[in-house]
Amino acid sequence: MDSYDVPESTPSASSRPEDYFVGATPLQKRLESIRKQTSFIPTPPRRKIPQCSQLQEDVDPQKVAFLLHKQWTLYSLTPLYKFSYSNLKEYSRLLNAFIVAEKQKGLAVEVGEDFNIKVIFSTLLGMKGTQRDPEAFLVQILSKSQLPSENREGKVLWTGWFCCIFGDSLLETVSEDFTCLPLFLANGAESNTAIIGTWFQKTFDCYFSPLAINAFNLSWMAAMWTACKVDHYVATTEFLWSVPCSPQSLDISYAIHPEDAKALWDSIHKTPGEVTQEEVDLFMDCLYSHFHRHFKIHLSATRLVRVSTSVASAHTDGKIKILCHKYLIGVLAYLTELAVFQIE
Repeated sequence: MDSYDVPESTPSASSRPEDYFVGATPLQKRLESIRKQTSFIPTPPRRKIPQCSQLQEDVDPQKVAFLLHKQWTLYSLTPLYKFSYSNLKEYSRLLNAFIVAEKQKGLAVEVGEDFNIKVIFSTLLGMKGTQRDPEAFLVQILSKSQLPSENREGKVLWTGWFCCIFGDSLLETVSEDFTCLPLFLANGAESNTAIIGTWFQKTFDCYFSPLAINAFNLSWMAAMWTACKVDHYVATTEFLWSVPCSPQSLDISYAIHPEDAKALWDSIHKTPGEVTQEEVDLFMDCLYSHFHRHFKIHLSATRLVRVSTSVASAHTDGKIKILCHKYLIGVLAYLTELAVFQIE
């Protein structure tokens, strides 16, 4: 079971990522003029069921395994100005120096004593929806071994990765000077995320924004992920609703055997390869009715805050955990859509 509902330690005001990712950069102002010329993009009434991408077969299996089963915090990211994949080694050196400098200024960056860290930029070849999508890339902070005789790297202190899966709507709005990687996922101390975000913002004139997932989109995720065919179920299908009350909120957890959830979906689903808004609504209404019949509680009066399946789990506060390699690209495609929508 995920531990999203376990409160994390609250960082100081100066260490929260949102305190660093504020203020409109020159690029942000230029994008604003583009947005005003772009018509509002409504939620599509239907989406394709996530499928395994052929391009994903080129991704290093070890890197894919590293990305799975970790809790990632989601952000949207405006296009990077003058970013070059040929300079990743130089970016590693510059970011390493920046982190050490910030640590020396006394900011709360959890990089270990004596600044024994190593920053590595690396590409995630094949992590894309189409050939047109920019290559995804990974950034890691590693601790260096304290022993001169040991050449192997120490533990991973922080990881973040940038990707664009089927990001055509954003790619069409910017010039070739910009690299569009609208989805950013981070795992590690928030203070590190803030410092690294600041470096990217200063270096590439970009802007980060936390990416929350509302109840409407969580319902879509529940339907799409339940519709996916998995070889074996690794997790119970579970929903978490929040009931606002005083003095503190009350959470209602609703667990369903994944085969029962799939059977319910199959009884509703009519359009091969696609999920429609009508099917999503009916799927959730059936869950509400079943719960009310047994417990006399109207879940429709509460707020859906978490969805967990064998494909992935997601929380309204922008936390995601991807569990199934087969549908990695499909999950990222929907998250990219949400990130692009937030940017636009």
